[in-house]
Amino acid sequence: MRTTPSFKRTLAACGLAFGCVASAYAVDPGFPPPTGDPSIIPAGAKLDRVFNGACILSEGVSAGHDGMVYFSDITFTKFCKDPSGKFAQAGNIWRYNPGTGQTTIFRSPSGMSNGIKFDRDGNMIAALGADFGGRMLVKTDMKTGKSYILTGLYNGRPYNALNDISIDEQGRIYFSDPRYLGHEPIEQDGVAVYRLDPDGSVHRVVTDCGKCNGVLVSPDQKTLYVISNDNGWWAFENLQKGEKTVQGTHNLQAYDLAPDGTASNRRVLIDYQKKDPPCSGPDGMVADEEGNIYMASRCETRPGIVVLTPQGQELAFIPVKDELPTNVGFGRGADANMLYVTSGKSLYRIRVAKKGYQLP
Repeated sequence: MRTTPSFKRTLAACGLAFGCVASAYAVDPGFPPPTGDPSIIPAGAKLDRVFNGACILSEGVSAGHDGMVYFSDITFTKFCKDPSGKFAQAGNIWRYNPGTGQTTIFRSPSGMSNGIKFDRDGNMIAALGADFGGRMLVKTDMKTGKSYILTGLYNGRPYNALNDISIDEQGRIYFSDPRYLGHEPIEQDGVAVYRLDPDGSVHRVVTDCGKCNGVLVSPDQKTLYVISNDNGWWAFENLQKGEKTVQGTHNLQAYDLAPDGTASNRRVLIDYQKKDPPCSGPDGMVADEEGNIYMASRCETRPGIVVLTPQGQELAFIPVKDELPTNVGFGRGADANMLYVTSGKSLYRIRVAKKGYQLP
């Protein structure tokens, strides 16, 4: 689709005003075609761009029970300003309507939301990060619009910066708590994955996951997948020109998940620092109904969406050229096999052969 100057101005303004609307037909971004098993990615399937208006980074895409697709716009306050350049944006959650192609602001400020999921009752669960964010897990009743703090402290101290979410069939919420940017003091003992139980209690379930990022409970409820993406720094926006960090653990790891919600038997499925050349680890991930993993790979030499078996063997690959993807999420209903991808400042979609797993 050819974009007009007025449309470009609309996109530039979006994220700065509540109720902003961006409308466009799907656009072919010109990425190379997917490769791999045609039973996973059918021949001719391709990524289409349906939105391009985030300030720095789109994230946390998830389909709601209302048929809309929600995703985070993480507006790094050092870089995302108002038109005067004086005042920082405060984060947005966007709502994409697959029927009309319109994308509107659902919530601003977002509390610097990152990962978003929906529980079986249709409530939005959002992981709020740092950098003037909420640093808490929040539930929004999508019928009333009211929000509730599920947890904002662990052992009486604020979290680092909540990142990603996965929910099991007992209603327990698993969430990661790393830190990549932000000025707030770090008060937790380290980086971990936590579990919020339906009774409101919070448990630290994984502490040996590196800089824990993406989390995923397998459809059979027997495995907890955790990604480590350790860039070796707590506030990357403060790195000066020429400064470098020592990279930490970059891998995809799996744990046995017991019926009581505890995790054990850590094993590394993919170590990205052992690749040739070494590269950064992935970000978010989801599963299809068969348990295959769809993962946003941020490996600089081969960025894209990697589809893996539950054991970590590659089945298919969806390239995003020179962008670094952040997250993935399946649609619902007639679009249960529509995979949405957040990458760069955009939202993409591709119809795959498998239906995504959703809570029963």
